[in-house]
Formats: sequence, structure tokens, C-alpha cells
Amino acid sequence: MLADRFSELQSVFLSVRKYLMEERADGAHGFAPEKKLEKPSTRRQVKEGLHLAFSLGAFLALDKYLKSMFLANAIRFPSALFGMLSLFLLLTTLSAVSTGAANKVEAFFSPAILFIQRWLPLFYVPSLVVVPLAVKGIPASEGVKIGAILFGGWMASLLVAGYTAVQVRKMVNTELLPADPVPKAAPFTSTERISWIAAMLVFFGVAVRYPTVLGPESTTAAPFLLAATVVGYLVGTSFPEAAKKVFHPIIVCAVTADIGAYALGMATGKGFEPTLGAYLTKSAGSPGAGDVLMGFLGPVILSFAFSMYRQRKVVQRHAAEIITGVVVSSLFSLYSTAAIGRVLGLLPALTAAIIPRCVTVALALPIATLLEGNNASLTAAAVVVTGLIGANFAQVVMDKFGLKDPIARGMATAASAHGLGTAALAGKEPEALPYCAIAYALTGIISTLLCALPPVRASLLLIAGAA
Repeated sequence: MLADRFSELQSVFLSVRKYLMEERADGAHGFAPEKKLEKPSTRRQVKEGLHLAFSLGAFLALDKYLKSMFLANAIRFPSALFGMLSLFLLLTTLSAVSTGAANKVEAFFSPAILFIQRWLPLFYVPSLVVVPLAVKGIPASEGVKIGAILFGGWMASLLVAGYTAVQVRKMVNTELLPADPVPKAAPFTSTERISWIAAMLVFFGVAVRYPTVLGPESTTAAPFLLAATVVGYLVGTSFPEAAKKVFHPIIVCAVTADIGAYALGMATGKGFEPTLGAYLTKSAGSPGAGDVLMGFLGPVILSFAFSMYRQRKVVQRHAAEIITGVVVSSLFSLYSTAAIGRVLGLLPALTAAIIPRCVTVALALPIATLLEGNNASLTAAAVVVTGLIGANFAQVVMDKFGLKDPIARGMATAASAHGLGTAALAGKEPEALPYCAIAYALTGIISTLLCALPPVRASLLLIAGAA
């Protein structure tokens, strides 16, 4: 009996030994059991926070300096775009001299670039939030014309950009090689959502109970309205993909901010419209929540320098397709919008405001200013609506019209629906994303450069009937 027990123990020992040996072998081949992720240390979090603060602060400081310099010299060209081109030139020059030096500059700004990428749609929202004030004087018939121009113009721009890229690719016949992946920002966590909701409630109480504690009432209301805007964006990003097609995070964000303004207006007795008017004051002395968010549009443009630098090999290899496609689609979008607005009898001032419909908000607003458009909210709304149309329908339309080439699909999406279209393409067509990302930046840059040319600007205004 003792011998039997010993035999059983020996059998168990051998089984355990065999299992451990297998586990060790699996580990040697890369199949080690998954280890529990450790939380980053407090020291590391502080270091990363300081790195983000310094890199983002550098962007903001550069943007502020360029704005003041251009304003002092009465230069109408967008200062941030000049800064972006200068940064890109600096990076490419450094790379030619010392790749290590260029990589260090890129590494320094990397946290700020990821921050901008993560929160990018939020910076486009302020002009959309105050649309209820901006459209008060616009007749419904004009609104219908604008809607027709945005939808029809989006589809035309998509097809022009896509087919231009296809035709040029047939001529140059450049082999399509895998591009470097575009880095993705971290998703939002439930802790972030809960924290912002708590902050929103606290700031609401402060704004109601102590309306002048921070100075003017618009300044005291700004933290609450900012938190309400952020909460709307975080809630919108948490929706399932199917729901986002109807309730896009930007729409949820804008509606939440408007609801917050209404609630604060009722609680303080000021009413909805005066409270919403404090959201975007465009005053340095008493900035609102929208002014804070729009203060990041300059750094958004500056960050394009790094996107272009990272994808410079793609641009060099496929320069013919990318440059030709972007230039042709940019010219088409600008001039077709001005012409269709004139044909439909849209008011010239409204036509001028929506001409940069296919350009990211960060550059569409300066373009509208160059074209003497005086309705920034309408410009931003036209850009966002165009982006939402593209985000929902671009892939279906491209499939229907036989646009299968990744370069053509990426360029068509970005040239017609800018950042929102790019974001929609990211999860479904990673092979097209690098071309989409570079076309997204170049479309805004080239459209701005074109509109900065006096002959182009004058001809657009003449066609629109605004000259």
C-alpha cells in the first residue's frame, strides 16, 4: 500500500514537472502567460505630464508669437500655416544633416501631437455650438440651398479627387508599397468620463451661486460650459459605431454644450441666448469656453508639420498622384462651390462663407476671412456637416463607383471630408489611412495658399457675386 502511494506521488511529480517544462518552452517561443499590466509609477506620470505641458506650451507660445507678429505687420496670410511650413522645413533640413536631431525634435513634440489628435474634434465644436445664434438671420430657403451645395459638392469633390488619383496612377504606374502606420491616440476611460461629469456639476454650482467669482460672468461660466462640451464629446465617443452614424460625437458634443447653456441660463435668470453668447466671446479680456477650445486651432495647424514629416517617404514616392490629386480637387471644390452658389442664387456673403467646405476648420476659418466671409459659425458648420456626410457615405459611394485603389480611396475621402472622413476610414481601411492623413493636411494647406493669391481670391469672389 505504501508502495502504491509512493507510485502515485511520483506520477503527480512527473506530471507537474512535464507541465512546467512545457510552460518554459512556450515562454521561450513567445507564448509566456500574459502578465498583469502594472500601473505607471507616480514619478513616471509626473514626468509624462510635464513633458506634455512643455511640448503643448511650446506649440501655444509659438502660435501666439506668430499671431502677434503677423498682426503687427498687417499680414493677412494665416500665421499658423507659415509656422507649420517653417517647422516642416526645419525638420527636413535637420533630417538631412542629422536624423538623430530631427528625431529628438519630433520626440519632444510627440505628447502634444497625440494630445491634439486625441481631442481634435473638440477644437472644431465652438462655432457649431453657437450656430443657433449665427443662423437667426438666414432665411429657410437659403438654408435649403446651402444643404444642397454641401451634399452635392461633397460627392462631386470625392469623385474628382478619386478619379484624378486613379488616372495619374495609371500614367506613372508607381508600385504601391506598405506605408508606415499612423499612430493612434489612447481611447478615453470611464475614469475620465466620471471625472469630467463631476467637474461639470461642481462648476455649474459655482456659476449659479457665485456668478462673478472669477471676474465677468462669462469667465465664471466658462469652466462649466467647457466641462459640458467635454462631457458631450466623451459620451459621444462611447456610443457604438452604428449609433455614431446618427449621433456623431461632434453632434452630441455641440448639443450637450447647448443644453448646458440653456440650463445655466435658466438657473441664473439670464436666458439661453445671452448665456450662449458668452460661450464664444472672441475677447481676450473675458474669454468663454469656446475661445479656450479655439485657441488650440493654431497648434492643430502647426502639428501638420510633423504629420507631413512622418509621411515624407509616402509623399516622395507618390508625389505625382498626391500633389496632382490635391491641387485638382482643391481648385474644383473652391470654384464649384462659388459657381453653384451663384447659379442657385445663394446670397453672396453666404456663398463666401461656405467656399472652404472641404477644408479642415482650423484653415477654413482663415480662408473665409481672406474671402471676406463674416460668418465664422456658418463656415464651421458647413465644414462639419460636409465631414459628417463623408464619414457616413464615403466608403459606400467609392464602392459604388469602383474606386478600389487605396491611394485613390484615401485621397478622395480626405479631399472631400477632411478630418472626420479620415477618422471614419481609420478603423476600416488601415492601408488607405496614411494617404488619407497626408491628403487631409495638404488639402487645407494648398487651399489656403491658393486663396492667399490675389487673382484666385478675386476670381472666387467674382464668381460668387461678392465682388
